Amino acid sequence: MVKFLIIGDSCVDKFIYGECDRICPEAPVPVFNPTRKTENGGMAENVKANIESLDVSCDIITNTQMITKTRYVDNKTNQMLLRVDEDDYCDRIDSGIITDIDVEKYDAIIISDYCKGFLNEDDIEYICNLSDNVFLNTKKKITSKFLGARFIQLNQYEYEESKKEINYMIDKIKDKLIITYGDKGCYYKDELYPPPRKVEARDLSGAGDTFISAFSVSMVKNNDVNKSIDFAQECACDVVTKRGVVTI
Repeated sequence: MVKFLIIGDSCVDKFIYGECDRICPEAPVPVFNPTRKTENGGMAENVKANIESLDVSCDIITNTQMITKTRYVDNKTNQMLLRVDEDDYCDRIDSGIITDIDVEKYDAIIISDYCKGFLNEDDIEYICNLSDNVFLNTKKKITSKFLGARFIQLNQYEYEESKKEINYMIDKIKDKLIITYGDKGCYYKDELYPPPRKVEARDLSGAGDTFISAFSVSMVKNNDVNKSIDFAQECACDVVTKRGVVTI
């Protein structure tokens, strides 16, 4: 039975939906009347939920401190009016937890690093060197310390932020790097992989979590990069058509 380990910072994702029919008389801001709320695990917890939705067993090592992201969304337009991030930082992982990881229990490790303080560069480097099957998704700038990962997933903005550093080590990283470009698809080894179909995106929240989850599971099961990218994009296309942070 395939088993994964997720390591990274997590949060609670809240979506408060409501009606927004008038402007406040005291200030030029909308008046929001909440009607319903959804709540689920986000960031690394969302990766775990996506992995499990693919019928793969999964453990997680994450922060215990509560980070909460609350989004206020208009029912009619699906427009996000405001996002409020509470306690947007957590303590660093205890080094003893990392050194105690029993790598033999897992077929793959996913590092889901949202740069909230749980993992620093040295932690990521250590984890990347624990296994031949480490998949990294990070908000940090890419450095040579991350080259132990089998694959590194970045979105377009994250790639642009690290482009200078990546170019310095392009020969060592080009076979590892997957760059997602939203509705344009993704690039791997300078080849564009277009999305499988055009969809009307209702909410992009969590799409990167879905991509890394689906890609990693497919790679472990099939060891085929092309097939795994296609599967990951198919899954991402599915979740963005739904409201909120949802799983495959």
